[in-house]
Amino acid sequence: MRASVAALVVFFFARPPFLVVLLGCGLAWTPLASAQPTPPAAPAPVPAVIASSGDFPRGTATPAAECGACHRAIFREYAQGFGSDMSYPRMALRGGEHPAPAPPAGSSVAASAHAVAGTDPWPIHAREAEEEKRKCNVCHFPRPFAIPERGVAEIAKPAPRSEAQAEGITCAACHLTPEGRIRGPHAVQAPHPTVVDERMSRSEMCAFCHALGKRVPGKQTQTYLEWRDDFAGPGLGRQQCQDCHMPRTLRKTAEDADVPVRAVARHLWTGGHSGQRLGSALSLVVLQPRRDRAGVELHLLNVGAGHSVPTGSNRRAIFLRCRILDGRGKVLAGREWMFAPWYGPRPDDRAFLKEDEQRPDRVAAMQADAQGPHEAPIRAGEERVLSWEPKVRDGSYTVEARLIYDLNRYDDPRFEGDRRELSRIVLPLVKASR
Repeated sequence: MRASVAALVVFFFARPPFLVVLLGCGLAWTPLASAQPTPPAAPAPVPAVIASSGDFPRGTATPAAECGACHRAIFREYAQGFGSDMSYPRMALRGGEHPAPAPPAGSSVAASAHAVAGTDPWPIHAREAEEEKRKCNVCHFPRPFAIPERGVAEIAKPAPRSEAQAEGITCAACHLTPEGRIRGPHAVQAPHPTVVDERMSRSEMCAFCHALGKRVPGKQTQTYLEWRDDFAGPGLGRQQCQDCHMPRTLRKTAEDADVPVRAVARHLWTGGHSGQRLGSALSLVVLQPRRDRAGVELHLLNVGAGHSVPTGSNRRAIFLRCRILDGRGKVLAGREWMFAPWYGPRPDDRAFLKEDEQRPDRVAAMQADAQGPHEAPIRAGEERVLSWEPKVRDGSYTVEARLIYDLNRYDDPRFEGDRRELSRIVLPLVKASR
């Protein structure tokens, strides 16, 4: 049985690390209150010594296929993305300077991000090209960790394992405790040591890999802290990360075991590669406030995400493109805005390029700052209002606004393969000043 299940393991590529907000350019926005938890004096500790386990002697290096021998449906979701709408377009690093990473042979078209974390050539290639081969993506192969408390000010990085890194984020990476037992949200009778931990169904479970350092609004890799401070703290909703990214279904956790049918999360973690997930995050409204002027207001609302959009990697961006067309369809004027996380704890700006040359991560930092200032991500619950008044004569026109999600804002602007249109608004516009 184990041999047949192991044969199901398939891999795919191009999932960037997860995987945010001071406003630039003086745009109007709606500030949000933030929760102010009382932080401890130091980050949550990472155990220095991991207890050995007779059932899991390899710890988080235990291949997920071994767990899939009993948990077949869960493994199928994890390894193949079964039941999701995820797709992984080909991505490039920067223009023709670095060729696009090629996916491994026999790739899955929709493997979950966790399944490919150790073999995905995108972060591996980015590490080689931009981080001078430093293994910065320790979240892709963590050792067992203790779930942090919600109120900590800074969450320490997980400790990386040195062995079997190609296995990536295995089942054990999340479910194996530092003491060597398997944790889950329900009490079960299992052939391995099991402990109940209700936090497996709460956002704290995701915090270790999706909250790098202290909260800095606008910065990358802040997803958990954005949820905690912008969404859950102010009372915008009760959803946990798992409610959206691991939707539940009624089933057994192990098909052949004597366990009850209950609500069990689908192990998919849909996100930036899922059209359903992207399409539910933002809403765009375009209006003309005054008939005697050609000015338009563009309202960008974060109505569906419990965190900033875009979130995670600073490579990800949202482009808002607006243009005015005459009656023949000719483009008379256009304007573009880009919303993206900062690379570091300050806005990306060309003014810091000289300073960046001295940084150990100079390649990545200079790449971010070379692109110059941009708009900060849209925070949870925020309504961002942008104004534009093109110079056109009196007459009848059409306003077209498009919202586009880009997995890598640093590549050649002519490369469209990693972009997805989220919405398109067309509005008749009449300017009659007399």
